[in-house]
Amino acid sequence: MKLSLGPLQYFWPRAATLAFYRAAADWPVDIVYLGETVCSKRRELRTGDWLALAEELAGAGKEVVLSTLALIEAESELGVVRRQVENGRFMVEANDLSAVQLCREHGVPFVGGPSLNVYNHRALAMLVEDGLRRWVPGTEQGRVLLQELRAALEAQGGRMPELEVLAWGRLPLSWSARCFTARALDLPKDRCGFRCIDHPDGLPLATREGEPFLTLNGIQVQGTEIVDMAPQRDELAALGVGVLRLSPQSRDMQAVVAHFRRMLASPVPPPPLGARNGYWDGRPGKASLAEPRIGD
Repeated sequence: MKLSLGPLQYFWPRAATLAFYRAAADWPVDIVYLGETVCSKRRELRTGDWLALAEELAGAGKEVVLSTLALIEAESELGVVRRQVENGRFMVEANDLSAVQLCREHGVPFVGGPSLNVYNHRALAMLVEDGLRRWVPGTEQGRVLLQELRAALEAQGGRMPELEVLAWGRLPLSWSARCFTARALDLPKDRCGFRCIDHPDGLPLATREGEPFLTLNGIQVQGTEIVDMAPQRDELAALGVGVLRLSPQSRDMQAVVAHFRRMLASPVPPPPLGARNGYWDGRPGKASLAEPRIGD
């Protein structure tokens, strides 16, 4: 299996973002996803900056993929996606059906991101016809669904595209036109002051009893636990998963990558360093079995 560095979910200062990816050029990851996927107002890096960074990482031997927004609401946002699709060099991760449409119109193969709604084999087969080459299932799409999709595709003479599964990071649960971070800080969305930048790993949200519950990340809501799928390595491999996605975090990311690289080389999967993904087993998603010991 390969390791990928998923797109940056959070809003970091320009200098911190560039430093992170330039350090990542020397990490043992095979694929790096670049681009803003959450909020179009986050503009510390513009499209040209992401493309320049993509060239640097490609020069370091990484496969680079340009990730699109998960929720496209304006023509200006669609223009950014169009420029990504028309870049002429790098594959695109389509996180919205508008991006899928543009990839199909231009005959560009793409990665299907986790925010696409794919729940049956017919939808997946249509995306493959449109140019999907690798698929990242959504948060709630676990082992049983993937087994059923594979069986249904093969029964009709098709085949499952390459699978990539989120193996480390907080689970993205939803996106909305409303900005939850701005609301939590009693700010209007249009005058948010870009306060996401003050929370490099999201804004923790607790219940009234003080129990950690969710993480607010602008218009995105995440789980509070950092999921670690390393202990399920053999199960993932048996399902045909070809890529393990590691979601960037502000601290100790190099140690996370090293942990997964050791896991791939080990005859026995390691004990968990983070939470177990309940969705994967068809249980409630909030099912933490261990406390993260790296970067949290």
